[in-house]
Amino acid sequence: MRIVCVGAGPAGLYFAISAKLRNAGHQITVYDRDPPAATYGWGVVYWDDLLDVLYHNDPESAREIAAKSVLWQDQEVRVHGPDGEQTAYFGGYGYSMSRADLLDVLTRRAVELGIDVQYGHRVTDLSTLPEADLVVAADGASSGIRSQSEAFGTRIEVGLNPYIWLGTDQEFRSFVFSFERTSAGWIWFHAYPSIAGISTCIVECSPQTWHGLGLDELDREQGVRLLEDIFKRPLDGHRLISRSRGAPAKWQRFAHVTNETWYDGTTVLVGDAAHTTHFTLGSGTRLAIIDAIVLAHSLKEYVDVEEALREYDRHRRAELHPVQAASRTSMKWFEHVDQYVDRGAVSFAHAMSVRHGGQSPWHLQLHLATQIAAVRTARRAFASGRRWYLARRRGGGKDD
Repeated sequence: MRIVCVGAGPAGLYFAISAKLRNAGHQITVYDRDPPAATYGWGVVYWDDLLDVLYHNDPESAREIAAKSVLWQDQEVRVHGPDGEQTAYFGGYGYSMSRADLLDVLTRRAVELGIDVQYGHRVTDLSTLPEADLVVAADGASSGIRSQSEAFGTRIEVGLNPYIWLGTDQEFRSFVFSFERTSAGWIWFHAYPSIAGISTCIVECSPQTWHGLGLDELDREQGVRLLEDIFKRPLDGHRLISRSRGAPAKWQRFAHVTNETWYDGTTVLVGDAAHTTHFTLGSGTRLAIIDAIVLAHSLKEYVDVEEALREYDRHRRAELHPVQAASRTSMKWFEHVDQYVDRGAVSFAHAMSVRHGGQSPWHLQLHLATQIAAVRTARRAFASGRRWYLARRRGGGKDD
């Protein structure tokens, strides 16, 4: 089968890898508009469930991804208001890695399997693509391929809060939410380690705070310096970094993308082109990779391309419906943070943890217990044993 994939992000590259592993006879070309080594953003987060999926699907790239990932343990919610700073804690752990490193791993693996990856090739129209049996649109939330057909039934809801995706040379070891009260209102960041010595730092605030601080008028460098000053306590004097391996970061608003169908004829959507989930869920990369695997599996199981796409669409859209509902709820909750943040850190953190609903009756008791240092130590010890077991079950991998 001749396959053209537009977009060399995690969805596009991992689909190409997964399809080639299932049928070495596929002729797959991946086009990306950016030059090699260019990427946006800093780190991506994931959990053990994705690592299990990666090892099952392609152990070779999974081992590289695991080797380049860093472990973070616990989540801290820091609230700095008129009464000083208070901190509350969530349990759990996860992994993160540089988005650039992830794309490097996937690109090398794709090329090794005989996939033609072409960078600096902007696709503006389907008619400019070579003849193919399947076109995979993996070109992101603002997909140019998707925009050429009304059949997808695309709906885009833009969130209210401005946010900016930065890096910092403050090396966090936990997943940290830090809320600072300013004269213009609350502003906060979500931070987690990405690579040795560098953490991802996503800053968010309400439109009123953004305008009140003058972030709408300051140039990029001045805006970053202002944020450094606002967050000097949680950053401990470290700097914020705007430029990764691409253009400097810019303020944007989250685009919540849904589609009534994920395929039209022999063109199919994967990753952010098909759906987006708010960054507070930390699920975008995981969902894109699972899209890629399910699509590749469907193409193997069904001889007819349209039947394969229909099954992929039916299966994945049903799975994504509750996830996207939770994403929208999370986006809206953070748009009304000022209704909760004055409660005190522990109560505020609990409200944050139940914002999606569906929590167990004893969730509050577990949350209160997690505020005790000895309980957190015990939970980390249990988690360490669990990581050891999972790594041995995979035959190696992240267990530290």
